[in-house]
Amino acid sequence: MKQNELAPEWGSRKPAKRVGRGTGSGHGTYSGRGCKGNKARAGFGVRPGFEGGQLPIIKRLPEKRGFTNLFKKNVSIVSVSALNCFRAGSVVTSESLMNEGLIKTTALPVKILAGGELKKALKLRVSSYSAAAKEIIEAAGGTAEEVA
Repeated sequence: MKQNELAPEWGSRKPAKRVGRGTGSGHGTYSGRGCKGNKARAGFGVRPGFEGGQLPIIKRLPEKRGFTNLFKKNVSIVSVSALNCFRAGSVVTSESLMNEGLIKTTALPVKILAGGELKKALKLRVSSYSAAAKEIIEAAGGTAEEVA
């Protein structure tokens, strides 16, 4: 008999393995699962990344998580509304901002951001401003000068 003359049910479909139907079936007693242990239990399956109880590589290498921007520029940020603590007409520099406790250090450049409103005319001399913050300062009658 040639291979192509075989009936399609011979080889194209395998009968299902009927487990747990007595020792005479060949798949009785332990039903092909071996003896005890986690793999013998119903619902067994390990999650992705499981390494048999060993601390997984994902937890061993915390420094590999996330992203670090190598070109990040650190700046001290001050909101426009925080500048209301100064007297009207005073000159605001990074040193005066540090004396008032609005920034922690003068080593970093200072950037003024729009947030709230300014009620006094001030002369600001810091590194940079947002466009909206510059408008708020000039609308209050102050000046915004960029210093390197």
